[in-house]
Parts: sequence; C-alpha cells; structure tokens
Amino acid sequence: MLKLLFVTLAFSMAASAADLPSKKYLNLAAIKTMVAAAEAEAQKRHVEVTICIVDESGNLLFFQKADAASLNTIQFAQRKARHAALYRSPSKDGADTVKKGSVEALSFPDFFPNQGGLPIQVDGQTIGGIAASGAKSEIDEAIAQAALDALFKK
Repeated sequence: MLKLLFVTLAFSMAASAADLPSKKYLNLAAIKTMVAAAEAEAQKRHVEVTICIVDESGNLLFFQKADAASLNTIQFAQRKARHAALYRSPSKDGADTVKKGSVEALSFPDFFPNQGGLPIQVDGQTIGGIAASGAKSEIDEAIAQAALDALFKK
C-alpha cells in the first residue's frame, strides 16, 4: 500500500512539473548582444547616449551612460525602458497618447511619454524593455531597435 502511494505521488509530481510553463528571460548573453548593437548604432550615428535594459517588471538589468551623455538621460533611459516593459508597447505610444489629448495617462504608474523605449518581446510575451536617451527621440528609438534587431538577428 505504501509503495503504491509513493508511486502515485511521484507520478503526480512529475506530471505537474511537466505541465509548468517554461519562461523566457533575458540572460547575460542576450544583454551583451543588445548592448553591443546599441553601442555600434550610436557610434555610427555619432551620438552619445545612455542605454538601459529592464526585465518584464521594470527591474534594472543593465545600465550604461556614455561619457558625454547628459545627466538627465539617466532617468530618461530608465523611465523609457520601464514604460516599454510595463505597458508592453513603445514609449512613443505614450507620447502619442498625450498628443491626442489624453493627459490623464500622465497619472498612470511608470507612464513616460517620450520616444526611445521599446518592449523586448518573444513569442508574444514581453520579457523586458530597452531604451536609449541622449539624442533626438527618433534616434534613441533607432538605437534601441538596432539592439532588438541584433538579438533577433533581423
């Protein structure tokens, strides 16, 4: 009887573990790939930017401020990346929302209406956000996009 209970318990534990979903996440290799591409794009465009990568909850995974980047880019890059991760959309969407007159969105937690942050998405799931800050907003976004393109080899 005890042996049967053990076998049944072991089988049910194995079955439930097999049913658990596997979660994609940003590992160090992925972060290094994105950072190298972002740095290369910034250099190609002759701009000095701050680069920020966060996980899906907006927690900081990587941060780098170029020597000549302004101090305000520290918070801007972090806020753009957090917006992209938490709202699962480019931070430019936040800017567009405000331009359309929806100023109440400014009271949303971690909402940041400034172009330059992009969500990092795999198989329809947002696993993080990346942003650049320090150049014109469209250039910041192009730098973040170059990082994503390198990660997904586009």
